[in-house]
Amino acid sequence: MTETPREFDIVVFGATGFTGAKTAEYLARHAPETLKWAIAGRNREKLDVAAQKLLSLGGPCRHVGIVEASVEDDESLARMARRTRVLVTTVGPFVDYGEPVVRACVEQRTDYVDSTGEPYFARLLVARYAEEAARRGVRLIPSCGFDSIPTDLGVLFTVNQLPRNEAMRISGYVRLEGRFSGGTERSAIKALGPPRELIAEVEPVATSGRRVRLGAAKVERRPELGGWTAPLPTIDGSVVLRSAARIERYGPDFSYEHNVVHASFLHLFAAFCVFGSVAFLARFRTFRDLLLKLVKKSGEGPTDEQMSRSWFTVRFSAECAGKTLQTEVSGGDPAYGETSKMLAESALCLAFDGDSLPALSGVLTPAEAMGDVLLERLKRAGLRFRVLAN
Repeated sequence: MTETPREFDIVVFGATGFTGAKTAEYLARHAPETLKWAIAGRNREKLDVAAQKLLSLGGPCRHVGIVEASVEDDESLARMARRTRVLVTTVGPFVDYGEPVVRACVEQRTDYVDSTGEPYFARLLVARYAEEAARRGVRLIPSCGFDSIPTDLGVLFTVNQLPRNEAMRISGYVRLEGRFSGGTERSAIKALGPPRELIAEVEPVATSGRRVRLGAAKVERRPELGGWTAPLPTIDGSVVLRSAARIERYGPDFSYEHNVVHASFLHLFAAFCVFGSVAFLARFRTFRDLLLKLVKKSGEGPTDEQMSRSWFTVRFSAECAGKTLQTEVSGGDPAYGETSKMLAESALCLAFDGDSLPALSGVLTPAEAMGDVLLERLKRAGLRFRVLAN
């Protein structure tokens, strides 16, 4: 929603990190020739090497700019934000490094997209920047990677198949195979610990007196889904709820349950023990610091071969007007191959599809800000959205 001409359409901040590099590679390979874009980070030497690698890919864009910026230098962030219409950032943990970038984007009237899956950071954005971003006409859209586009847009896709003005109950079931980078692991551990300033989650108020709520997911055996299901306490459920509260197409009474599917009860029990132990220990600084030392270093991640064997599906089961509907979103490597695609296509959507998007600003969800337009972009990019049965 920027009004003044900018040097770049898109800047990828954190382009020498693992997720940022994959996002930049996607743009280099798939962005239109007319795209004006740049990569950004704090180390000029690494940026020069990254830029040469991107140009060697032979994509349609024959030039990529370089912007030096650091989260420890507010003026450098302001200069970066001033130069672009859309800023994509993968610099996490976001609870540590994200706020200065957001503040710069709001002040410079630059649209913002990130890859966060950290609930505390999302709450911080809403609490501190929603009103000012709306007043300045800025779109702040967190969680545009695997957290939470497959779930958020998968629910939107499902809702689009259902009758209007009817109560809807939708359950999502996540299955995946993938490995994670050091940056992702660090962000996950940080997200489990209490932030310096606790910001309570505020339930979104639905428009026009409608009702939206999170349903109570439970542990149960579901052979038709491939195993046992259990509640999945990630950010995805709250993102869906925010979308449902603001989009009237979700009906007068909407509920959503978010689940993960384990191949067996033994796998479920093992995951519960491991995750529960890590979640408990991460609440204490001494143990959290120890856990952070044990994970991979930032910038380290899975090999191309490992990513080629990774995949995900999110199955949705909907009940509406006495009928049931099954849909599915699926793709390849969830953490990086598909996350880089989702981030890049979200940024391209903001940069080039503005006339087709809702005239909204503030802290927005992917479905609320880009909805069906982004859905069609992701389909063309290879993500699969399909109806299974009704």
